[in-house]
Amino acid sequence: MEAGILQRLVVPLNPIRHRFVSRPRSIRASLNPQKGEYQGPKPKREWVADWVTKNDDVVRSLPIYVGGVSLLAVLFNRTISGIAPVADASSSQSRADLLTLGLAVTNILNGLVWLSIRPKTISVVNPIGVECRRLYHDLPESVISELHWAWESLSNVTCCRSLVVVYDGICILQIGIADVSPSSGGEPMVVEADKLVKGSLYNGVMKSGSQSYLANLSLYPGKSQLPFLPSNTQAVILQPLGDNGIAIIGGDTIRGFTTSDQQGSKSSKSGSELRYAATTVIQSSGRSSLYSEV
Repeated sequence: MEAGILQRLVVPLNPIRHRFVSRPRSIRASLNPQKGEYQGPKPKREWVADWVTKNDDVVRSLPIYVGGVSLLAVLFNRTISGIAPVADASSSQSRADLLTLGLAVTNILNGLVWLSIRPKTISVVNPIGVECRRLYHDLPESVISELHWAWESLSNVTCCRSLVVVYDGICILQIGIADVSPSSGGEPMVVEADKLVKGSLYNGVMKSGSQSYLANLSLYPGKSQLPFLPSNTQAVILQPLGDNGIAIIGGDTIRGFTTSDQQGSKSSKSGSELRYAATTVIQSSGRSSLYSEV
């Protein structure tokens, strides 16, 4: 009898452990067909950040007001308290006043610094030049459509305003805004592919095999190697096309190409179509530099 009771009280060596699986919380969102309103979680709004953004001048000058009011309060308190105007090191009130005056002056200087240093506003710049649509001669219709598709996708989605494709020493596409040629009476400047492939920009991109992004073109000395782009081009992406070609994408905004734009021009369908079109041109045509206007 006692043995039976002991057997019932024995704890198994390997007890069955129940695993608790955490299930992801599902959020319901729907559209009320009667009212046409979205019913679901709404994004949290940062009221303080919105207020600071809308009142930037007031926030920047706020330390000056605080420092000025503190300075006047110290002088008023010293006047009505009957303390001698000369600071006395042995007086605790004088030491507190000197500390408060130092903090007030620091606030005023901080406000002056905030007002003098402002972030530079980045705006879209209209490229200075003429419209250009040049294609390598005798291109198949399929290649022309693919090149047009690549240009439309880049110009509609990103800040791209100029596109030049050079492959195997041949310029197969120049489209968008181009600089004006000084010797042809208002015509777009022709891309001299021979000079381009000898420059440091082209050789650097080909050697690294990776994309090069010039976020602020005016700061780079290699800008002189891209004379066919508008003189006020703000940003440029140099995208290698295999081992023998490059796509030059010019934008109208400083740092206008986002990370997704750079990845898109490198790995999306537009990049593959440019490589396909360039390869098709080299395989099906001679090494002539003739253009056809489209």
